Amino acid sequence: MKNRHLMFQVLLILTLIVISYLIFSRPSYSQSIPHVDKIGHFGSFFVLAWLTHQAFKPKLSHLTVGLTLYAGLIEIVQSYLPYRSASWGDVLADLLGIAFFYLTLFCYREINTQMKNARK
Repeated sequence: MKNRHLMFQVLLILTLIVISYLIFSRPSYSQSIPHVDKIGHFGSFFVLAWLTHQAFKPKLSHLTVGLTLYAGLIEIVQSYLPYRSASWGDVLADLLGIAFFYLTLFCYREINTQMKNARK
C-alpha cells in the first residue's frame, strides 16, 4: 500500500510540473474553440484532485483549500505574464473540476456500497 501511495505522490509531482509548464508557457494551441482553456482547467484540476486523493487521502477541506490556493497562484502569476491573462472563469473551472472529482468519488462509493450490500 505504501508503494501505491508513493507512486501517486510521484505522479502528482510530475503532473504539477507538466500543468505548471503548460499554464505558464506561451500558448501554442489554436484558440478556434471558444473557452477551450476552461476545459483544460476543469480536466487538470479533476486529475489533480484525484491524484492528491490517491497520494495522501486528505480531508475534503484540506484538498479543496490546497488546490484552490494553487488555482489562485496560477492566476496571479498569469496576470504578470505578457502573453497570458488572469481569469475568474479559469478559477471557477478549476473549482468545478475539484467538485466534479468529489461528486464522482461519492457516486463510486455509493454504487460500491450498494453492490456489496446486494451480495449479502
